[in-house]
Amino acid sequence: MSDPIPYARAIPGTQPPLDSASYGSTHRRAPRQEPIRAPVTLTEATSPRFALPSHADMSRLDGHAAMGERIIVAGRVLDERGTPLRGSMVEVWQANAAGRYHHARDQHDAPLDPHFSGQGRVFTDEEGWYRFTTIRPGAYPWRNHHNAWRPVHIHFSLFGQGFAQRLVTQMYFPGDPLLALDPIFLATADEKARERLIASFDLDITQPEFALGYRFDITLRGPSATPFEEGEA
Repeated sequence: MSDPIPYARAIPGTQPPLDSASYGSTHRRAPRQEPIRAPVTLTEATSPRFALPSHADMSRLDGHAAMGERIIVAGRVLDERGTPLRGSMVEVWQANAAGRYHHARDQHDAPLDPHFSGQGRVFTDEEGWYRFTTIRPGAYPWRNHHNAWRPVHIHFSLFGQGFAQRLVTQMYFPGDPLLALDPIFLATADEKARERLIASFDLDITQPEFALGYRFDITLRGPSATPFEEGEA
């Protein structure tokens, strides 16, 4: 059994601030007072064993193929020492190929796809690998500022061993011109840290005559940590 890893705070600039000047909604939800340290109890440090089924193929629903470009996303979930995280639950959600979420609050004037729910769930294997098939999402307007459009992205949620151990991030695609204009992506000041949010095309993940493959590794803490939305990693 490996030695416990001391808690390491994120390197300044490698995680987005809770209140970002150019990201409007952070002004409403960011804390306005200093945080209060609360003792960690069994409730926060533990959880029931996840017995949920995997949902690794988002490209089909009820036996019908979703509209859009089919892709495969795979990667490893690691700690700061490069040790794989086994049995970690990875949840993903995203817009459809037209840039619309399957959600009542999304009223964007774009078509819904009856064969795409935009939600998936997988678990990492013994080597920390996860893998799912989906549809490349579309960009969409989000009204943060004049003519604001979100880059193409997929949301990731990772659970640890307890209910309080949840981290949320977004995966972007290489070559997207909207990245240079997006306040959420640019909220992470460190350029190298932002690059860790961009997946890389991977021919080994690509399946011949079926789908292009992208690799997106996630590091939970340390100097190479992935930027997360839920405070410090």
